Amino acid sequence: MHYQLIHQGGNKTWAVVLETGDEAHACLLAFAREQHLSAAHLTAIGAFERAVLGYFDWDIRDYRRNPFDEQVEVVSLIGDVALKGAEPVLHMHAVLGRSDGHALGGHLLEGHVRPTLEVIVTESPAHLRRLHDPQSGLALIHLDKELP
Repeated sequence: MHYQLIHQGGNKTWAVVLETGDEAHACLLAFAREQHLSAAHLTAIGAFERAVLGYFDWDIRDYRRNPFDEQVEVVSLIGDVALKGAEPVLHMHAVLGRSDGHALGGHLLEGHVRPTLEVIVTESPAHLRRLHDPQSGLALIHLDKELP
């Protein structure tokens, strides 16, 4: 993984490029920690040699893992960074394209890059915090109602 700051103003923006063999979630989490991100959003395109997508099963309050052991295009990857306690947490969804044109989608749990994943990360000015939601069992973004 390598990156470059491409805009610095009210919101910083980076181009982050992952290479063959990089695992997307681990690399982007390491980047968020290194840059001390507390709130950001990201978009990406590229390809994976294999991936695991999740589907949140409301009945068991956990993600059902759907592994795909094949080369796929990352048609769209979107996500955010927010804090859970003092640590950044990633939440990413992906649409993956198979060679026959069919699409797969879900929560990105793992994505093993081949040959590249081109990510644009934009820092947000406000801090986002994730708090445990007892109804779903998930850490969901909590908005402070006192902020404008």
